[in-house]
Amino acid sequence: MHKPNGDGSRHGHVTQPTAPSGPRHKLTPAQAYDMAVAYMQQGRLGEAEGLLRALLLMVLYSVRSERQLMEQLDYNLLFRWFVGLEMDDPVWDVTVFSKNRERLIAGAVSQQLLNAVLVEAREQQLLSEEHFTVDGTLIQAWAAARSFKDKSDPPQPGSGSGYKGEVLLRDRVESKTDPEARLYKKAAADKAVPSYQGHALIENRNGLVVAAEASLAATVAERAMALKLLDRVIRPRNEHPDKKITLGADTQYQEAAFIQALRDREIAPHVSEYGEGHNLGKNSLNQEERQDPERVTSQRKRKLIERVFGWSKLDRPLRQVKLRGLSRVDWFYRLTIAAYNLVRMRRLIPIQGMAA
Repeated sequence: MHKPNGDGSRHGHVTQPTAPSGPRHKLTPAQAYDMAVAYMQQGRLGEAEGLLRALLLMVLYSVRSERQLMEQLDYNLLFRWFVGLEMDDPVWDVTVFSKNRERLIAGAVSQQLLNAVLVEAREQQLLSEEHFTVDGTLIQAWAAARSFKDKSDPPQPGSGSGYKGEVLLRDRVESKTDPEARLYKKAAADKAVPSYQGHALIENRNGLVVAAEASLAATVAERAMALKLLDRVIRPRNEHPDKKITLGADTQYQEAAFIQALRDREIAPHVSEYGEGHNLGKNSLNQEERQDPERVTSQRKRKLIERVFGWSKLDRPLRQVKLRGLSRVDWFYRLTIAAYNLVRMRRLIPIQGMAA
């Protein structure tokens, strides 16, 4: 334990609710402009960049909390260099850091960072514009199952959110800690936990995520979000009339309406089919789609998306996100996905020799 100096600092570092000063390692011009807009004229550009870099450290190094992040910034010289702090610069006060993070959330800066990373990946010719894979994962909410209580005004029978108005559990109970979290499980044998869902669309060349978004937990959310992400990424057909676009997915996406929606968009549905059991009737591919020789490749490439979720949840903050509300969870999810792309691209882009 370090003994404080006479002014209450450790090693001459005074923790003050001020923004860090000193040299900044600038990001791309487009990203810097977007940060300035996101700050809505309320903060300095250097502040926004430093905050974003600090939050990236939190994801990359599995820092459990913002308080622990500030403690590490106080003595870790590599962290200070990355954020842009000199050795004797003060770090943020934890409360001020959290408040400034809310301004980044309001400005959707994590999506702007993801866009900037994808621009770099496209310039390096790392992205495929034709072959994609989609999947979803559960994000455990910052709430306990015991926080769910019966709603005071549940819907009447026949007016619920389930099939044909069925009243589901989410219609009857609500968390007092995080009202937008839902008790949900992806498999029948699993235990339902307060959750959100994260969705990702990757390209199949290098497994980079080209679109990501979090949603409320629901059975239909994966298919609805898949179409939303595709519409965000796929260019108009008249721009590439000779290219065949494919989408790989697991059996959760084997639904007639979803398959038809892909056909309407002229996207080849390379979706896994049920091989046995009572779900055989859900298989909706026609014979031509089943015999598509590229479907085998898409199913093999589909495993790349599991690396994204494995990296994001193995020992990192996305395993159980410490934010409440869909907007905050979505923001942090996109930041984590952007961090994954950066780590992945580090292995794909050749490093130029320092002594060139």
